[in-house]
Amino acid sequence: MTNNDILRRVRYIFDFNDDKMIALFALADYEVTRAQISDWMKQEEDAAYKKLSDPLLALFLNGLINDKRGKKDGPKPKPETDLSNNAIFMKLKIALSLQAEDILEIMDSQDFRMSKHELSAFFRKVGHKHYRECKDQILRVFLKGLQLKYRED
Repeated sequence: MTNNDILRRVRYIFDFNDDKMIALFALADYEVTRAQISDWMKQEEDAAYKKLSDPLLALFLNGLINDKRGKKDGPKPKPETDLSNNAIFMKLKIALSLQAEDILEIMDSQDFRMSKHELSAFFRKVGHKHYRECKDQILRVFLKGLQLKYRED
């Protein structure tokens, strides 16, 4: 999945308008324009399409965390320069205050079953012996489940 695709899906799930998107970036102390957001939302075939970088997606997700949970005291987190599916999954989990049971229920709503141990492997540090890479399919199923849970229509 591309960063643009993830941004589009999160925007759709929570029905964010351009002003809300700009506000989320601002919560991470980054200024974006409506034109930038419009270019990121376009399909790859469109001539005005602009690729969303990992640090910019990280800033957006950090802004989402700040919006949903409030700003943390102390120094603000630096956006990751290399964003993996595991990090995206973790940021969404934090932003939505989801516990393992909640995530398993979301995945189950998409007929995707996994154990608590399999799930916890996605949230471990990269060098850990039980770390497991989160593939696009798993992130896609999670986002579809979020859509089912949070989208009104």
